[in-house]
Amino acid sequence: MNITHQLKLITIALMSALAVTSCCSEPKGEHSQLTTIQPGVPGAVTVDTYTQTATVTGIDKAARKVTLVDQDGAKTTFTAGPEVANFAQIEVGDQVKVVLAEQLVVFVRKPGEPSGDGAAAVVAVTPLGEKPGVLMANTEEVTAKVKSIDVKRQKATLLFPDGSSKTYKVRKDVDLTKQTVGAEVVIRTTAAVAISVEKP
Repeated sequence: MNITHQLKLITIALMSALAVTSCCSEPKGEHSQLTTIQPGVPGAVTVDTYTQTATVTGIDKAARKVTLVDQDGAKTTFTAGPEVANFAQIEVGDQVKVVLAEQLVVFVRKPGEPSGDGAAAVVAVTPLGEKPGVLMANTEEVTAKVKSIDVKRQKATLLFPDGSSKTYKVRKDVDLTKQTVGAEVVIRTTAAVAISVEKP
């Protein structure tokens, strides 16, 4: 699942936790990326982290509305639903921090290894009486099969469970003569978002 789709799913939680973020193709704020590979082994691990901070500039307690100004000066007003049990703890000047991390793991599954295809999710919120906060994580896994290998062009075509196929360039350090058609390629995506309201 890509960042855009994750952000659309997470927007409800962000609004509930009075956070500010973007549903555009790339989240706003600070971004860092780390990619790890094992030389000669197909696959990789990539982690993208986005951090956004906003300041509470206004609160309408009766209407349960909070106005936030982000790092770029953009102003947004959110209405907190009843699920935001710690609404009374929010004060003007508080900092709302959102950290979104997405990890992509791709590897070739060893023969006989069990499949973990599917999805899992977790949500945790702060206890009553504390500043609002939430942690959400979602993991999805899909297994594709190697449909064909083009050693000359250093490419492999993968067949996905929905019947679609796509050809990918393979890193030069991976010896494709040692890979086999029919091998399973696991693509696992984990997206996590942590939202906290803190005193400056």
